[in-house]
Amino acid sequence: MIEVIAAGPYATVQDLGRPGHGHLGVPCSGAADAPSLRLANRLVGNPEGTAGIELTFGGAGLRFTAGAWVAVTGAACPLEVVADGTTTRPAMLAPFWVPPLGELRVAFPRTGLRTYVAVRGGLDTPAVLGSRSTDSLSGLGPAPLGAGDVLPVGSSEDLPALTVDAVPPGAPREVLRVVAGPRDDWFAPGALETLCAQPYVVSQDSNRVGVRLDGVPLPRARQGELPSEGMVAGALQVPPDGQPIVFLADHPPTGGYPVIAVLASDCLGAAAQLRPGDRVRFRLDRLAPL
Repeated sequence: MIEVIAAGPYATVQDLGRPGHGHLGVPCSGAADAPSLRLANRLVGNPEGTAGIELTFGGAGLRFTAGAWVAVTGAACPLEVVADGTTTRPAMLAPFWVPPLGELRVAFPRTGLRTYVAVRGGLDTPAVLGSRSTDSLSGLGPAPLGAGDVLPVGSSEDLPALTVDAVPPGAPREVLRVVAGPRDDWFAPGALETLCAQPYVVSQDSNRVGVRLDGVPLPRARQGELPSEGMVAGALQVPPDGQPIVFLADHPPTGGYPVIAVLASDCLGAAAQLRPGDRVRFRLDRLAPL
């Protein structure tokens, strides 16, 4: 078991989500920075989709009732393991041992936003529609974590040996690649160039649903709104005020505001690490793979 001593500003259980239920109005959800969760799981020998903890702005304390191998990835935070009256400071991006009744303390990140904690064997919380992820939009999955919560850990008997994978994904970037459309024709001529001409600032109203941006508005060429249509992670949806929103893991399955562009898939993890006040630019790439 893992006892939550402190959860920081916002912590949830996340795996790789529950895809395939959009026709039921259920978002995919899952880790906002999926490459970081995949890496954390590989480091402790778990399958990449095993459930772990997603921390927002760090600030967590976790007590392990039994010894466990742990890995921490994503936004870089100072780490401490306190056990038997001694304190050690393990590194991120490598597996480390937490002794029985030891406490892992995760401080606040210097850069980035979301940090991932994987434990060998994974979190064995109940699955809903095939996923253990907390969905902040629909309310599916376990509630956000709080002090006093207890998380069961799965068996590690059949897992492979530990390995080290030192390629850190999801590092904050200043430039994110986008491809045009599918509704760029709803915007005034030059709107895509405007999107890519100057930086936007991440709003404090951002969350796991989307990164809200403040900057030069993107004017429309058409009035009214679209009928609701399918949305994907990475879509840059533009409401009537002209300020784009980058959809993240908990985005709604459908939306009625036009989408001027979509992030390249390898930029999603970086977008999830943007924090309020960060500046980000977009680069139009007509050949970018989605």
